[in-house]
Amino acid sequence: MTKPLLSAAALALALAFAAAPQTPVTATAKHHIVFELIEPEGGAWDSLVRHINNTRNALAADGGSQVEVVFYGPGLNMLRKTNTAYEERLKKLVDDGVILSACQNAMRVMNIKTEDLFPFASQVDSGIAQIVRRQEAGWAYIH
Repeated sequence: MTKPLLSAAALALALAFAAAPQTPVTATAKHHIVFELIEPEGGAWDSLVRHINNTRNALAADGGSQVEVVFYGPGLNMLRKTNTAYEERLKKLVDDGVILSACQNAMRVMNIKTEDLFPFASQVDSGIAQIVRRQEAGWAYIH
């Protein structure tokens, strides 16, 4: 009788862990925003940092914000160590509390290893699943 009970408890724990957000959340922020970045370099990359900073500045007096950017598809290249043109700006975002999340599914498809990414980038199991989790938790989704 205890073996089935232990199995059920282990399964419940595993499911709860899998459903939990993959990255930490700042509880004190009033506004929660998740951006996606799937576009290849160019306009999307150039405007990402500006949009995040403008949004955070506008919401600062209104309870602050927690921002996460989920990178998948060709947008994942923005987090590669070889992308030195954006390294300093991305590092500053992280230092200011922005979460930069790399999709592990896209990493596998694109043969990108953890050591290929900036050390300040976090990872999530699935970029789209992470966005779904955030939306279900009430985050605003910017794409």
